[in-house]
Amino acid sequence: MLSDIPKKLAGLSPDQIDQEICRAGLIAELDAINLYEQMSALAQDPKLKEMLADIAKEEKTHVGEFQALLLSKDTEQVGELEHGKKEVEEM
Repeated sequence: MLSDIPKKLAGLSPDQIDQEICRAGLIAELDAINLYEQMSALAQDPKLKEMLADIAKEEKTHVGEFQALLLSKDTEQVGELEHGKKEVEEM
């Protein structure tokens, strides 16, 4: 299932718009990872399976790029990621 990325950015500052663009990019890349990994699992041709898995891996790099840029623009997000990581470690 592909996400429906919100498109209403009116009233946001330029910095907020950039943050939302990064988040939309993250969503798109995560959707792409899911799609390519699912297709790879279903593919019968070994070359196709390998190609799709490789593309999914590349999309994971793109997630890292969008996340790094978002974290440089949203300090609250940085703190919340750390908070979430600690919660998981405490489980």
